[in-house]
Amino acid sequence: MAVKIKTKDGLIDISNGVIAIVVGSAATSNYGVVGMASKNAIRDGFDGILNRANYKRGVVVKSEDNKITVDVYIIVGYGLKISEVSRNVQTSVKFNLKNQLGIDTKAVNVIVQSVKVLDE
Repeated sequence: MAVKIKTKDGLIDISNGVIAIVVGSAATSNYGVVGMASKNAIRDGFDGILNRANYKRGVVVKSEDNKITVDVYIIVGYGLKISEVSRNVQTSVKFNLKNQLGIDTKAVNVIVQSVKVLDE
């Protein structure tokens, strides 16, 4: 399912893969986010950190009424306030979707899949 935006000049079709890259990049740019996690770690057989090419495995996009709901699966660094890191991810994802793609968000749901001890 892709997001379709109607303009006076025609139709813009943005794929979920593009949205996932924007969402994943916005999420991982926040302090405290170690990386993206797979939404189906057991089924995928992968419980590590996703690279940029696989961000779509850690993002679920649902579209309704010209707005989208995004589920973001992340890994947070140990010892950090998870609620604050999650709130920052929500803010940055909403901001990037609006400014880069022109998409309004209904909700950004952050799911913390794991906590990782940061190497020093």
